[in-house]
Amino acid sequence: MSEGAVLHLKGRVLVGPDEVRDELWVVGGRVTFDRPVMARDAITVTGWALPGLVDAHCHVGLDAHGPVDAPTSEKQALTDRDAGTLLIRDAGSPSDTRWVDDREDLPRIIRAGRHIARTKRYIRNYAHEIEPEDLVAYVAREARRGDGWVKLVGDWIDRSTGDLEACWPRGAVEVAIAEAHRLGARVTAHCFAEDTLAPLVEAGIDCIEHATGLTEETIPLFAERGVAIVPTLVNIATFPRLADGGEAKFPRWADHMRRLHDRRYDTVRAAYDAGVPVFAGTDAGGSLAHGLVAEEVVELTRAGLPAVAALSATTWGARDWLGRPGLTEGAPADLVVYESDPREDVRVLAAPRRVVLRGQIVG
Repeated sequence: MSEGAVLHLKGRVLVGPDEVRDELWVVGGRVTFDRPVMARDAITVTGWALPGLVDAHCHVGLDAHGPVDAPTSEKQALTDRDAGTLLIRDAGSPSDTRWVDDREDLPRIIRAGRHIARTKRYIRNYAHEIEPEDLVAYVAREARRGDGWVKLVGDWIDRSTGDLEACWPRGAVEVAIAEAHRLGARVTAHCFAEDTLAPLVEAGIDCIEHATGLTEETIPLFAERGVAIVPTLVNIATFPRLADGGEAKFPRWADHMRRLHDRRYDTVRAAYDAGVPVFAGTDAGGSLAHGLVAEEVVELTRAGLPAVAALSATTWGARDWLGRPGLTEGAPADLVVYESDPREDVRVLAAPRRVVLRGQIVG
């Protein structure tokens, strides 16, 4: 498809959960619902169209051992793109991936800078590892480097207790979150445990990653404050294996991880039912493969979310939450076309018929 070509999408265009159009056009890389004068020469694509999918917790530039080189980062981004993910919220990476912004064939990335963790309380080579007295300075640094987000590690295993424990004192994190907000950035945190959550929400945090520790006591607090969760259920599926590997040394932690895993679906459904915003993220780029967004949406339906809500968690709702347009007049033409209606069976997301990025057919 040449750069100046017009694209005509015929079929069903899911502009929103309740708004369906019969066609759209792509002119100059942007969406229009008005028939252009050059319509006769348009390239026609048929099917069911959605806005480009969102992976709201992904790591480009990172693998299980730490930062990766540019060719590896490129392969990660292309894998996500080919799966239909055209917008990524990169929830922490030690690599500089700004060069991706210059590539018209790669997904857009919203960066949270590098993880900020407590000293020796996270995966080696991933994070800035600091103490509480330096938290505000590092949050300010990553707020300036990121794209409107900062990522904290809220809890991790404490070897002195043998279980998950909070990483930051309430006072330190409250001041740090206020500083991020002053600089125009939102703050999210990696959290598995129960006791970590209320202090972070009360300190003003905007989002929690994983959120396996949600309970009937903390879910109303999340709903009241509008704090979003990104459950990363494809990652939580690995908890039993992690527990098996660490049980000999940390039996309390292993038992805790298994319990969190066992109630994962109930946790997500209870949060959704209470009105907590839920978004789709895979946690790809650590030990997980890229390109798993369709699987994560299926997992959200297994947790009890209605199909349209699970779709919104990776399309309309996710884009609105991140401040990026969907399929609206004049918006960049980032969309994915499927054989059948994904509202009827979300598993269709695993097989895109066409991927259109910045108005170009790339897959």
